[in-house]
Amino acid sequence: MKKIHLVLVVLLYTFFSANSFAAELSEVKGKITDASTQEPLIGATIYISDLKAVTTTNSLGEFTLKNIPLKGRFLMEVRFVGYKTHSQMVDLATINTLNISMEPSVVESAEVVITGSPFSSNNKTNSLSVVTVGKDKLAQAGGTNLVDAISRIPGVSQVSTGGAISKPTIRGLGYNRVLTMVDGAREEAQQWGDEHGIEVDQFSAARVEILKGPASLLYGSDALGGVINIIDDLVPPPGVFNGDFTTSYGTNNGLSASSLMLQGNDNGFVYRGRVSYKNAYGFGYKNTTVPNSGFNEFNLNGMVGLNKSWGYSHLTFSRFHTNIGLVEDGPNEQGNFVNEDGEVISKAEAQQRRLGLPFQNITHYRTALNSNFILGKGQLKTTFAFQRNMRKEFEESATEPGLNLNLNSYTYDVKYYFPNAGKWEPAIGVQGMYQKNVNKGDEFLIPDYNSNNIGAFFYLKRNFEKGAVNIGARYDYKKINGQDLSVDGEQVFSSFNNKFSNVSGSIGFAYEVAKNLVLKGNAGSGFRAPNIAELAANGRHEGTFRYEIGNSKLKQETSLQFDLGLEYTAKSVTFGLNAYANRIFNYIYPGNFNKETKELTNEAGEIETLPVYRFVQTKADLIGGEASMDFHLVKSLHFENSFAYVRGINRADDAPLPFIPAATINNELRFEPSIKGLGETYIKVGVSNVLKQARFDSFETQTDGYTLLDAGIGTSIKTKNGKLNLWVTGQNLLDKKYYNHLSRYKPAGIYNPGRNVTFGINVPFM
Repeated sequence: MKKIHLVLVVLLYTFFSANSFAAELSEVKGKITDASTQEPLIGATIYISDLKAVTTTNSLGEFTLKNIPLKGRFLMEVRFVGYKTHSQMVDLATINTLNISMEPSVVESAEVVITGSPFSSNNKTNSLSVVTVGKDKLAQAGGTNLVDAISRIPGVSQVSTGGAISKPTIRGLGYNRVLTMVDGAREEAQQWGDEHGIEVDQFSAARVEILKGPASLLYGSDALGGVINIIDDLVPPPGVFNGDFTTSYGTNNGLSASSLMLQGNDNGFVYRGRVSYKNAYGFGYKNTTVPNSGFNEFNLNGMVGLNKSWGYSHLTFSRFHTNIGLVEDGPNEQGNFVNEDGEVISKAEAQQRRLGLPFQNITHYRTALNSNFILGKGQLKTTFAFQRNMRKEFEESATEPGLNLNLNSYTYDVKYYFPNAGKWEPAIGVQGMYQKNVNKGDEFLIPDYNSNNIGAFFYLKRNFEKGAVNIGARYDYKKINGQDLSVDGEQVFSSFNNKFSNVSGSIGFAYEVAKNLVLKGNAGSGFRAPNIAELAANGRHEGTFRYEIGNSKLKQETSLQFDLGLEYTAKSVTFGLNAYANRIFNYIYPGNFNKETKELTNEAGEIETLPVYRFVQTKADLIGGEASMDFHLVKSLHFENSFAYVRGINRADDAPLPFIPAATINNELRFEPSIKGLGETYIKVGVSNVLKQARFDSFETQTDGYTLLDAGIGTSIKTKNGKLNLWVTGQNLLDKKYYNHLSRYKPAGIYNPGRNVTFGINVPFM
């Protein structure tokens, strides 16, 4: 299988690139102006996502987009701060000069997205609900990791393990039901685990697109709940070399985070390199520091590629490495943390940056080859990726891991976009993945296994003057083989060979029913094969508070979701409303049935009693919605509000589903004054209201509601090299003691982090 994938990569890359390098170069010139004053806009960004082509306007508002095909239809995006984002379809065979007038706006209009459709598209014509978070907002959020930074998007939550680990959930679905995309490829990093977070450098994200709802049509199994698409930086225009340095410090856990990036474009030869480092001691709340909850992280990533008239081909590679301390026990009745001898751990001891036992050591390698070959008026997009995830968990020794999982994943994604005139947009694709997991430690939670899956889809979009409709169908097939294992004559795992297949489909529309008012609807089915832990887990590993037992007889999950949305964007107000109903057949979840427990004896001879969780299936419903309303009655003043709610129902007994986030109401007042010599200045105050979660499964407990106060201030100083960005973000400023319902430390009596103030600076290089 490895050799087959390698041969495919080499053949495709060699054949298409060798026949295309000689293609004649083309370019598009134009001018960007203010629609009312006709003054040139200096520094506007022009970007064609499907070609990875970018440029900016000069002092006259003029631009030249180089190294692009002679023909083909592509969606072009023009962005400039303080103006409505402009997007239009351009036919390179007939257009070589463009004059674009942009309208001033205090609101962010719908922008081009690449998630949820094979084609880059204006979000107004996308039938699925897709939200975009840009790089500046990611930095200003003050999150300890990438998921933490996006967790206040309506409908998005996180399963957290202290400040180091966050797993995304979308509309009540998480784990293997939410797919994470990095460098154009699905991330595979043992994401079935409670304390297994996203393993990607958060500094490398230029923006994050969040697709809410089933996306199995385009992404296959594991996208039943949605997609988190992490998109890297834009390559610079030809002849440009630049970079930046970002650093920040957080007061709650002493988190210092820094990243240096350099990139360039030498007449179509593009390259980028980044190095990042993070270090934190244990997080705290109300004069209490949680010992051994710190972490450190060191990341390297880079890219080399070609942007030519035949398209582009980029090779990305990264090494993500982290050490994460794990908390075994919560505080005693007096609220103090104690060591093995029963002695109180002082705050100074808890704030040591040296990790103690137990801790995780995780290394994740990723390389991906992303290409788009222009074949006449059609396009062939390919992504071939290899990932190696090495997860070690140290319990009794700092040198010999107990659990040691090694997972190799090979993925491929090939899509062909048929020539079109901009009205009918057909595409077909095939995707697949081969995985092999090996246990190299002396503890076992999941067996050695290999899996192979393949999927093929057809997608068709019809564009109209005021909207679009789309339809598609997909077939998936997956097989997974688990190996037998006995230790000291005791059966740990029994072998199994499971096969799953499914046909899924989707139909949707987006239509501008009135000026600035867009109605969206989508009906789609989803599919997810059980993951290896659900099928075969048998054990407990550090970082969990339970013993899990899998079930190799589990069936695949399938879902049917209906989503309806309404979006209104005017000069001084924006409004969004989404409602959805999602029925999942054979929904898989763990339960502590009949209060079953298991006694384990550690190496010290101590007996530990853990609740036993077994994986079972039921029919489930998730019903909910999100609403947002932003007022901009004064140009410099923004009042943003959002609400999200989801209700999970176990149809077997009408009981609540486990791990459902509480309803949230978020409000933020943002003031953006104009100050001479400064740019993009803002002052913001936000209030997050999380309501009581009174609906919970039998093994959960009620979680009280709480209110958090946040604030922030930032600005940019113009320099000859660009702009120097400064910001300060405060979270939970009233130092509220609270539990989030999805916090994995809640059962141990450990509160979520208290007050935190983050100071950040970004320095550009030209």
